[in-house]
Amino acid sequence: MNTALLSTDKDPMGAAIADYFKRHKADRLRVFSSQFDEDEIPVKELFRTEKQMPVLERSALQLATGKILDVGAGSGCHSLALQEAGKDVHAIDISPLSVEVMLQRGVRHATLTNLFDEHFYESYDTILMLMNGSGIIGKLENLPAFFRRMKQLLRPSGCILMDSSDLRYLFEEEDGSFVIDLAGDYYGEVDFQMQYKDVQGESFNWLYIDFQTLSLYAAENGFRAELLKEGKHYDYLAKLTLK
Repeated sequence: MNTALLSTDKDPMGAAIADYFKRHKADRLRVFSSQFDEDEIPVKELFRTEKQMPVLERSALQLATGKILDVGAGSGCHSLALQEAGKDVHAIDISPLSVEVMLQRGVRHATLTNLFDEHFYESYDTILMLMNGSGIIGKLENLPAFFRRMKQLLRPSGCILMDSSDLRYLFEEEDGSFVIDLAGDYYGEVDFQMQYKDVQGESFNWLYIDFQTLSLYAAENGFRAELLKEGKHYDYLAKLTLK
């Protein structure tokens, strides 16, 4: 698993978040992939309030209890909502600029931390992984290492609340069938690269995982997966608990 932190000159999302925080507007946060056409992330959405969040995210925030770890917290929108609800939350991100913004926005406990850095060793009741939170796992082959790490960080009765998307809709034919190359890489493994103004990040792997596959890997690694809620476009919220 990748345990690195970003440097400010390779942190396009952090640069966009910092720009929007200072100026209340931002340029295009461009996203490139070898599998898809160029896209962009609306930076304003990274600052959304709880009322503006999708139902899956709002549900996860309501279900999060005890000592909460907000993974890949970005601008801190989820952590701020949890704080407002009187909950105890620790926000982490690998982006130094994002962590600076979170602290300036009032997130009380935000640190520059990689989830997979084994020097980071605390315990939590809820680990929150939102906005396609499965992405940081990178590839299917990393799932056993991911679950081992979760066992180190979770308290015995704790849980992971994670959302993801099933990308099979990209392979849907007009007759409703799906044409997926089962001999190739898993269809939810995607490579991305981001750019904001002249700040270009390194390419990274991102995992979108269907619930059935997540459930199988969870069971093989000592976890139980529960499908809590489904969105309108092949997205879902899952709860993962130790068996």
